[in-house]
Amino acid sequence: MFRSVLMCLFVLLFCLFNVIMSENKLTSLDFEIFGNVQGVCFRMYTEDHGQSLGLSGWVKNTRQGTVIGQIQGPQDKVNEMKLWLKSVGSPSSRIDRAVFSNERDISKLEIHGFSTRY
Repeated sequence: MFRSVLMCLFVLLFCLFNVIMSENKLTSLDFEIFGNVQGVCFRMYTEDHGQSLGLSGWVKNTRQGTVIGQIQGPQDKVNEMKLWLKSVGSPSSRIDRAVFSNERDISKLEIHGFSTRY
């Protein structure tokens, strides 16, 4: 009896440790958004949403009519931002496609704050 209780406690602690570690894991990724994303305040909304999630990064228009950027922060918040970038954007935007690349774990933030680049 004691052995099975001890085993259950060990499994519970192991699961809790994994949840805590995944929440504290920092991630960095690049993105490019295609569609009607320029001239519709997409960068401003992206910067505001990134800041509201506590993320670091930047966003910028390209000459090809897309929006590119990089985001860094806790993995769960980065995943929330990915979902927002591919499905929400600014009210007047139309998102046709979102491409995410160079996703990697980082030990500390390499960018501080969220800004629009020109």
